Amino acid sequence: MTVVIATQLRPERLPYLEEMHASLTRQTVPWEAVLVLDGADPQLLPSSLAADPRIRPLALPRPVGAACARNLGLTQVRTEFVNWADDDDIFPDWSLGLRLETFTDRLGWVAGYSEDWLPDGSTHLWKCPTPPGYHAAGDVITYWPRPEDTIPIGPTTILARTRLVRAAGGMGGLVQGEDYMAAVGTSNLAPGVLLPVPVYQYRKWGGQMTAQHGYDQLEAAARNHAWQYGHSLRSVLHSRADVGSAIPWPHPRDRGHRLDISA
Repeated sequence: MTVVIATQLRPERLPYLEEMHASLTRQTVPWEAVLVLDGADPQLLPSSLAADPRIRPLALPRPVGAACARNLGLTQVRTEFVNWADDDDIFPDWSLGLRLETFTDRLGWVAGYSEDWLPDGSTHLWKCPTPPGYHAAGDVITYWPRPEDTIPIGPTTILARTRLVRAAGGMGGLVQGEDYMAAVGTSNLAPGVLLPVPVYQYRKWGGQMTAQHGYDQLEAAARNHAWQYGHSLRSVLHSRADVGSAIPWPHPRDRGHRLDISA
């Protein structure tokens, strides 16, 4: 399976990127990572990552932002399963293996809870609004009734089939909240399972994107866009009629239209 990570290799984040890498090395299943260098100099890559053949850097010639960087990284995934991750977070040792073992042929994704990793080293469990258990396609978005409510599921907790994530449009193109798009898109297109255990640790610190000055200025708009996308996608998928070459359809002239094929 593949983990897609985007990074600008900023000096203050490099120790955390190395911790993310270390958490991957402790996983119980084979993995590789597409590390998208978002306009960063590849020479700045820590030696521990540069020496690991499982890390596949993708250097972009200029910064493009998290959504675009991750989507370009998604094009390089060559395994059946994929998981998004931030460069300053970590996976518990059994995270990838536990979710991979949960998969059956009928499932498109398996997710779990996440933990906020606080500066003092303690953790706080975050239970998403979606209840644990099996969820049919389109079920997860129903636990996000209003844009201002808590998002229904943790995007980085979702291990999904690569073709499903691509079909869902990856991370859209928002400047923030792009992972909301990925979560509701993926869960709308296929059934999945939410495990009642933490599978991801989200580092809380001053350098995280959500703590930056001006982040709140676009948060409401980004959430509203992702919310509309998720609910609209569910509506379209659940209301569409069966299609096929043998389905009867009124001839244009039967609907009072003139059919002119002389051209």
